[in-house]
Amino acid sequence: MKRALFFVLILIFSVNAFAQNAQSGFELSGYGVRVEPDKRLIAVLATLEAARTKNDSGAEVQIINTPLSAQGEKFRQQLRSDLAGLNEDLRQKISGFVLQYKKRRPQATDAEIVAPFVSMAYTLGPVPDLSDPVRTTDLPGDLLEVLDFAPLVREFYRSALSAKFDEYIKEYQKTDSELRTSAKEMVSKLLDYLHTKPQLTFVERIKTESKDPKTKKTLQKIEMRERERRFYIVPEMLAPRGTINFLNIGDDYYVVVPPETDLSSSEARRAFLQFVLDPLVLKNAKDVLTFRERIKTLLDERRKQNATVSPDVFLAVLRSLVAAVDARQYAFEKYQAATLEARRNSRKPISEQTDAQGRKISKLTEELFVINGKFVMPAVDDRVALELSEAYEKGAILAFYFADQLKGSEDAGFDIASSLRDMILSLDAAKETNRLAQFADARKRALLAREERRKKAGTQEMVIDNPVTKRLLDIDKITLAKNYAQAETELKKLLEANPGESRIYYALGRVASLSAEGANETEARRHLLEAKVAYENVIRSATANTDKALLSLTYVALARIYEFYDNNIYAIKLYETAIKIGDTPGGAYNDAKTARERLTKEQ
Repeated sequence: MKRALFFVLILIFSVNAFAQNAQSGFELSGYGVRVEPDKRLIAVLATLEAARTKNDSGAEVQIINTPLSAQGEKFRQQLRSDLAGLNEDLRQKISGFVLQYKKRRPQATDAEIVAPFVSMAYTLGPVPDLSDPVRTTDLPGDLLEVLDFAPLVREFYRSALSAKFDEYIKEYQKTDSELRTSAKEMVSKLLDYLHTKPQLTFVERIKTESKDPKTKKTLQKIEMRERERRFYIVPEMLAPRGTINFLNIGDDYYVVVPPETDLSSSEARRAFLQFVLDPLVLKNAKDVLTFRERIKTLLDERRKQNATVSPDVFLAVLRSLVAAVDARQYAFEKYQAATLEARRNSRKPISEQTDAQGRKISKLTEELFVINGKFVMPAVDDRVALELSEAYEKGAILAFYFADQLKGSEDAGFDIASSLRDMILSLDAAKETNRLAQFADARKRALLAREERRKKAGTQEMVIDNPVTKRLLDIDKITLAKNYAQAETELKKLLEANPGESRIYYALGRVASLSAEGANETEARRHLLEAKVAYENVIRSATANTDKALLSLTYVALARIYEFYDNNIYAIKLYETAIKIGDTPGGAYNDAKTARERLTKEQ
């Protein structure tokens, strides 16, 4: 049985034929990620909901009335109903504090008013005590200003929340599932792009002193203390819709999101990237110091235009790297999806498409062209330029540099942890001074495109127009949620409507492989046989236009099944067939070479 499960696992590829999504068995906890509500935050934001005042006509209204998600609005109505009998003295104290705070910020939106209260919640002790922080000297000013709200939160919790708090927590936990699926997609995409895993511990060197009992001398020694690093995704129903709050407190990173948030297209991406990249920048601190003065010069120039830019060199490097990865991963994913679809639909092999034609080969949301033998997606490139420009203006003055470095190594698959040092040491800071002017035209085009998207209310940007591809992506989300039976049913329906579609057969093979994981030996073998039949159907249904990457992945998947059944001779032939297809992007060329060499040595 152990052997069966081993081969089930190696049949799962990090790059699918139609999308890059989380692998089966992908557990967020293994990457330091936790999805769970925070009781302290619920208590603080629920207390804010109790604040009321009277409008000009004398009617009682909420002081804080942020727009919420559909689930959040439903919870708000339940909470307000439960608070109808709140002690009026306590309500007046809460209302007075919030009203005075809001009056001191007449230009701030309700969402901006709420933000420091969110930060304050993370300074408090656990529920039910909600104790004040031990230290306050290093807290920022806007947080200190709301810290006096904490006693009101404690009183409110004891008198109004505690009786129903467990019931509220159950409501919050219902929002976990959707966010967990979205988190898996976000985490897997970013880590696939970086080819790395987050550092989940930090080892600190602590100098300690003790007295020698014999000599009475003071002895010094260095102790190594290991600390855990964690990234919390906090579903919060009272968080303003469309607003994400990010806090980094020591080794813990918190991103507070409303329910129904698509994490893959939100600021949560950058928060998670900071969690991943923080220790890598720290590890390369000595190399960063060699460029300190040159980076500082760039920062000083930027600070003349924007006084809010931090003068911290290491922060500039980190923010630049985060912005670069965020922008380039988006572009890389777009290019991969588009080129796979283009190859599938093109009547001619890409190698035969001439530069002179500059022929449009696929109609996507952003049009794909072949120019000088290379794929070009102008709208994507313009959007990357816009995002990097905006980050540059906020102090990420190396964002363009790191983006160039990442673009040059995307196909190589280098682990960012091992390649970051070379990136830093290759820096020529002088070339970064004119970046905004260099990309000014691209930025203007992207701003116009962004405005057009905003005008199209209710529409969403789609990566691919092909209906089969869209449906496969939808079904892959079902697979990601481990609803394998439902995914298989949906794929079979799709196959009935699109007979002979190779990608559907591949998806069926993948679902069958995943279904074997955790099954008993008999069931696992049955699922692997189903996978084998599905993968063979990919090959049978293939035409001259079938995507080469899909065929490469299929031959390797089949070879590993035959290898499981100890038919190594035929497995080698399948690996060799995959190798003959070539090192096509998204294929399994390297896997095939490695496996063939291993089996050949064993013969």
